[in-house]
Amino acid sequence: MNLSRCHAIVGLAAFLAAAPAAQAQQLTPRVAYVYPAGGRQGTSLEVVVAGQFLNDAANAYVSGAGVQASVIKYDRPMTVEEAGLLRIKLDELENKRAASQGRRNPDQQDTPQPSARPVWTAEDEKKVAEIREKFSTFIPKNQVNPAITETVTLQVTIAPDAQPGPRALRLRTPLGMTNPRVFCVGQLPEFGRTPAKRYREPKDGKGPKIPPAAPEMPVTLPAALNGQIMPGAADRFRFPARKAQRLIITASARELIPYLPDAVPGWFQASLTLYDAKGKELAYADRNLFRADPALYYEVPEDGDYVLEIKDSIYRGREDFVYRITVGEMPLITSIFPLGGPAGAQTPVELKGWNLPVTRLTMDAKDEGPGIHPLSVRKDQWGSNRMPFAVDTLPECLEREPNDQPASAQPTTLPVIVNGRIDKPDDWDVFCFEGRGGDEIVAEVYARRLNSPLDSVLKLTDAGGKQLAFNDDHEDKGSGLNTHHADSLLRATLPAGGTYYLQLGDAQHQGGPAYAYRLRVSPPRPDFELRVVPSSISARGGTTVPITVYALRKDGFSDEIVLALKDAPAGFALSGGRVPASQDQVRLTLTVPPAPLREPLSLSMEGSASVQGRQVSHPAIPAEDMMQAFAYHHLVPVQDVKVVVMRRNMARGPAKILGASPVKIPAGGTAQVRFDISSSALTDKAELELIEPPDGITIRSVSPSRDGLEIVLQSDAAKARPGLRGNLIVMAYPEGSLASAKANARGTIRRIPLDTLPAIPFEIVAP
Repeated sequence: MNLSRCHAIVGLAAFLAAAPAAQAQQLTPRVAYVYPAGGRQGTSLEVVVAGQFLNDAANAYVSGAGVQASVIKYDRPMTVEEAGLLRIKLDELENKRAASQGRRNPDQQDTPQPSARPVWTAEDEKKVAEIREKFSTFIPKNQVNPAITETVTLQVTIAPDAQPGPRALRLRTPLGMTNPRVFCVGQLPEFGRTPAKRYREPKDGKGPKIPPAAPEMPVTLPAALNGQIMPGAADRFRFPARKAQRLIITASARELIPYLPDAVPGWFQASLTLYDAKGKELAYADRNLFRADPALYYEVPEDGDYVLEIKDSIYRGREDFVYRITVGEMPLITSIFPLGGPAGAQTPVELKGWNLPVTRLTMDAKDEGPGIHPLSVRKDQWGSNRMPFAVDTLPECLEREPNDQPASAQPTTLPVIVNGRIDKPDDWDVFCFEGRGGDEIVAEVYARRLNSPLDSVLKLTDAGGKQLAFNDDHEDKGSGLNTHHADSLLRATLPAGGTYYLQLGDAQHQGGPAYAYRLRVSPPRPDFELRVVPSSISARGGTTVPITVYALRKDGFSDEIVLALKDAPAGFALSGGRVPASQDQVRLTLTVPPAPLREPLSLSMEGSASVQGRQVSHPAIPAEDMMQAFAYHHLVPVQDVKVVVMRRNMARGPAKILGASPVKIPAGGTAQVRFDISSSALTDKAELELIEPPDGITIRSVSPSRDGLEIVLQSDAAKARPGLRGNLIVMAYPEGSLASAKANARGTIRRIPLDTLPAIPFEIVAP
């Protein structure tokens, strides 16, 4: 982290008043997993939520209607000090037991023995058993993963009419609101194992042991199966099935926890194996096409018992390797064609899958705008999985065979969306169009993003076969669950008038009825999407917190995007609400009202910009910035932004920026920015830091001013060039905290911020 530091003569006296709010920024409560990760309509169940900084969690919230959750208890691992005290107590009890039997405890020190034998009671026996039980879960600190060691047990009640599907579950603690984790509302009877834990024998000093493999669990179909996989373990479920049953077995693991930051490849890679009663393997899957969560489709050959096994493909495991499996004769859509259709029209759609009530349906997009919409079917009381169906405003057509060579290319008129398939391995689909010199075209494939297994490749050639552009994979940061961005996109300026050819194939030489695509060929259509991080925001009343907005720019759109809250209650305000031109992200700040809120608030933000002469607005989609396997970051969309305004700050309100905005800093020079801190917590002395500023921008000095506080910003002409724009985020810390942190070589002292100043919009200008 790049930090610029300077001491300011503002607010140490306010530290005690502001410390809880500061901790909410520094000690952020996090949920690692939820187990079980779902429950059935009309039932009540206990749910374990594990994570870090969850102590004193008072409330739990589940998005949507029909699900209520309340906190039952909180548990954390014993500290070494607590374990030592328990050991002393256990030794005292064992000495008493030995003395009551007229013998000496071999571990007892040389101390005077009582003249009369003590009486060993049932209460003493109970205390020994309780201490041994506590020791069985004690794991030394250096063998604990802090991110999953604290647990909160909830009582969750699901209404009979609660809408099935995934929800977002969060906890509220004194430090603020946690990140969301998935909790599913289901329709099937639920089966689950007791929550997993590592343990050690009371006198075994070698560290944690893994519980022995659990026995097969008998279940009846249909069923939802819940469990956790520990290292080297596999869970097995035995069930009776009848001849000719068409079973669908789908596992959810990565769907529940998309990314694990400290595991390779970055998620629980589940595998499913189906056996007969004699142990013969009948079917196996460790994926579902290109998706990480596996699925099995199996037609039962004869009546009898069958065994389903789930494990990690490379035998890893721990408590957050949570799974949820559905087994039964539910409907499952495996592919659709076409993958989309025009807005305002009805599109016939072909379905393939298992246990489907129909093989064709009509998707009515009469009232649907452009975007991705869910498509599903129902059979009896069961709903199928949802498939994405794309709706667009461009003209559309179907691919026609034969078109696998330039000589038989399918003529198209731009702009167009072609709905097609790579019908067989090594198939190519070729399209031709007429273009003029200087025209710019964009060719984009939608396949993986619409659940097609196609790994597309695109090639543009002129009439003589000369290659003008080529693309295999194009990253779409808006597709947060994809790690292989297999859809192709190319842009090219046509050199002259004439006929041009687009060739589309599969990079892995695969093909078949499921290998569908939508190919958009058109002039550029500049546009953007937005993501806002984090999706859980916590602040003390009247203070300011930083947030980040990412701009996902399309087809060369590079202009500024103006951000604003939508229908926000009074007292909420953004500072620095602009994504500068040509930049993909901006850090800004949100100020919350002074009065606390009894319940979390859903907050919406949108961005607007001028795109080719028309005003365009899009919502900022809530997301979580998730790390995969120690390095890669992904923006994973979630259902909503939840804001918690906690107990009111001792001050009357936030600091306020004064003067013109943006602050213009000459390259190689300085600029002043003033803050009114008269109503804020910053009243005596503090240290100010620039948090992750652009290279070359630092704080030169801080001093009191007539209005409150003046910061002098300085730029390095070699690093901060004219035209650079953005926001500067400044945090205030107690005086002396920087020196204390540096002096503590072990790094155990946390620097707790007092507050965040409103974002400072800036621009580097010519000197």
